[in-house]
This record gives sequence, structure tokens and C-alpha cells, in this order.
Amino acid sequence: MNRFKERLEEYRKALKRLEEALQEEKTEIVIDGVLHRFEFTFELAWKTMKDCLEHLGVAEKTGSPRENIQMAFKQGLIEDGETWIDIMLDRNSLAHLYDEDTSRDIYNKIKEKYIKEFQKLERKLSQF
Repeated sequence: MNRFKERLEEYRKALKRLEEALQEEKTEIVIDGVLHRFEFTFELAWKTMKDCLEHLGVAEKTGSPRENIQMAFKQGLIEDGETWIDIMLDRNSLAHLYDEDTSRDIYNKIKEKYIKEFQKLERKLSQF
């Protein structure tokens, strides 16, 4: 199995765990778990995009998450590049500081908006 297919399977598992966490009743511990799973799912999402782009021969090597998101948007792997940049920025803010209000705001975005983008990406990547 090639690297892209392996990473896609890892991404699917992470996405499923995030979806499961989002089904739980909203408590402090669940919110913390969702945020952790979100970070992990985002990391696998952009790396799977990178592997897909390489698999398709679009790029030999790509760099940062931002570069991969931009290239994935140009190649039609994702539809909403701005939302993906927001996802990346929110993931970065979680990794570098802890502010309860910000983390709760990000939790709500994950539940209402970001999960849909992760799901769309999984469906798109499954076509390859």
C-alpha cells in the first residue's frame, strides 16, 4: 500500500474518533477531548492532502500546512480554502496558548463548521 493510502486510512480513523467525541454530551472533559482530537485530525488532514498531491504527481515536495492547503484548493481537493486556513489558524492557537473562551469558541466552530470540511475532504480523497 502506498503512503497516500496508508495516511488516508489514518485520517479516516482520526475523523471517526472526532465525530464520536462530538456526539458526547458537552462537558469540560469532552470539550478538551474534542479539541485534542481536532488537532490530531487537522494534522492528518493536511498531511493526507500533501500525500495525495504527491500521489497525483501534482507536486514532488510541498512544505507547510498553509502551502498544502493552498495547493489542495487549486487542485480541487477542498472547496473552501478560507475555511481551511481558519481551521489551521485555530489549530495553531490551541497549540500555543490556552484561553478558555477561545477554546470554547473553537469547539463550537468544530461542531458546526469544521467537521463538515473534514468530512468533505475524506469523501474527495476516497475518489483516488
